[in-house]
Amino acid sequence: MASAQELSDFLRQVEKRAFRQTAYAVRDDHAALDIVQDAMMKLAEKYASKPIEEYPLLFQRILQNTMRDYWRRQKVRNLWTSLFSSLGSQEDEDYDPLETIEVETQEGDPAEQLERSQVMRLIEKALAKLPARQREAFVLRYWEELDVAETASVMGCSEGSVKTHCSRAVSALSTLMEQAGIGRRKLPNKE
Repeated sequence: MASAQELSDFLRQVEKRAFRQTAYAVRDDHAALDIVQDAMMKLAEKYASKPIEEYPLLFQRILQNTMRDYWRRQKVRNLWTSLFSSLGSQEDEDYDPLETIEVETQEGDPAEQLERSQVMRLIEKALAKLPARQREAFVLRYWEELDVAETASVMGCSEGSVKTHCSRAVSALSTLMEQAGIGRRKLPNKE
């Protein structure tokens, strides 16, 4: 059983990465913050009595389910909004801001920092073009550094599906990055 301090420390450690992961997935910083906070609250309320070792996978599973709930609500909301808008005024509200995640500043040459931030922006744009399941698998495997079994558990699918989603995501990202003039050396090469 984890103590309140261990739970607090765990949440502090994962909050930034969880926000970044969620912002990539939902493409809305405000919604991402709400989703991460909801997931943290669910972990604290329902699983505080679990051992600290179980928190990483539990939290990822809760976070993924909270994102799915968000997408379901958005789908219903968009359906009703489009139905009502066809009956009323025709205001254009197609504003879909791309996430802008700040690249953590690291010591080094300013030219390298600029190149890293530019590559990060290109990767973010390329990630936004991926189908949701490929994006989810890619982020969990390569940014969250979960293994195939952990990723399958979080996504609620087989390990083979995770490998397929990751392979397709890496292939698509590689193509997009090469089109932008960045070679494969910049992308992860995990199996």
